[in-house]
Amino acid sequence: MPFSGSGVAIITPLKNDRIDFDAYGKLLDFHAKNKTDAIVVCGTTGESATLTVEEQKRLIQFTAEHARGMHVTAGVGSNSTHKTVELARWACGVSGVDSLLVITPYYNKPSQAGLVAHFSAVAEVSTRPIIMYNVPGRTGVNMTAATTLELAKVKNIAGVKEASGDLNQISEICAHAPKGFAVLSGDDALTLPILSVGGVGVISVTANVVPERLSRLVHAWLEGRRDEARDIHHQLLKLNQTMFVETNPVPVKTAVNLLAKSGKYGLPDCGHVRLPLVELQKASLDKLVAAMREFGLEV
Repeated sequence: MPFSGSGVAIITPLKNDRIDFDAYGKLLDFHAKNKTDAIVVCGTTGESATLTVEEQKRLIQFTAEHARGMHVTAGVGSNSTHKTVELARWACGVSGVDSLLVITPYYNKPSQAGLVAHFSAVAEVSTRPIIMYNVPGRTGVNMTAATTLELAKVKNIAGVKEASGDLNQISEICAHAPKGFAVLSGDDALTLPILSVGGVGVISVTANVVPERLSRLVHAWLEGRRDEARDIHHQLLKLNQTMFVETNPVPVKTAVNLLAKSGKYGLPDCGHVRLPLVELQKASLDKLVAAMREFGLEV
């Protein structure tokens, strides 16, 4: 199993369109202090689709060196199997990288057989556990339960981040996956339901803002404190929903910057999003601020 508990799909701080490593180091310190179990770097929330390969490598290397005991999952996926294989091979040579996150190829819209071939090719070169990432809303293709379960038998494929939103599909995976295969929520609003059918954790967007609360939710459930987990799930409901009021990561990076501006949370300003994403629109910003204040955050 790659990890259980609360992983953050960490944002990438940008300043003048370059990675702000000073701010990124402060982000890692913030998560170490707030009980985040795993740092997932260069995922969708980290704007991986607009990072160069060199930027990805620098972020992964920096994370591996500065994560302070947290599990490090390196996002190496792309729409090209060749590119994914090469980046996976490189990441496996980085000391401190514990697992790899590999998204289903986007834009290409491969068949289920193509998905099997893609992930099998990456697994063949990997010396780290692989977490597959199924997010059809971003990629245009859904990896079915049958395909996931077929790939779960492949050496080095150790889990799936499920963001299909289909609890029937996720339940089927949990019911039939081999022992030790990790099913991780890729949808903050569905984390508790996914845990209830056999999931073991989350790779969270909202954890960029309230990591300690996400950690408490997951660990409360895994440790049998079901009422506590349910209460936290309800507390987070509106905040989770508002993190997707516009395309991720625009709302969450805005939220982090609002908390940074308050000076009360130990968060750095993480700058802008990279084109073609743009800053949060006024109506969406008003909704975000209202949800954060309702949750008790000072912005």
